[in-house]
Amino acid sequence: MEKSENMTEIQIDTEYITLGQFLKAADVIQTGGMAKWFLSEYEVFVNGEQDQRRGRKLRTGDKIEIPDVGEFTIV
Repeated sequence: MEKSENMTEIQIDTEYITLGQFLKAADVIQTGGMAKWFLSEYEVFVNGEQDQRRGRKLRTGDKIEIPDVGEFTIV
């Protein structure tokens, strides 16, 4: 598996951010209302495990990979 050099960092100033909030913060979707649709249409991996729960809590150090969209890390 190739290691991507284009890991985008998403900075949060709270204890956690939900997967739905993350998608908007990372400019993957335009509105929070699109999160449910996006997660039903695209595979999203959190720390290597597929997850489609928009309420999934993401914390500093978590890595998110969306094939054909990008790789992100929470800082």
